[in-house]
Amino acid sequence: MTEDFTPSPIHAEAGVATAEQGVVMLDGPNGVAVTMTPHAAQATGESLIAAAHMALVQSGARP
Repeated sequence: MTEDFTPSPIHAEAGVATAEQGVVMLDGPNGVAVTMTPHAAQATGESLIAAAHMALVQSGARP
């Protein structure tokens, strides 16, 4: 039995990160909420910046 795959919508809203009691919380669109260690948050941020740069290049926009 196969299930139909419905892609998630593409969001134009940015998430908001906050630091509380030594952890980082990210609140994103559609109620997405993630709590990470500082190291995980830093690695995620660096990965997001690299991916955003590549997506801008791919779309023909100036990074």
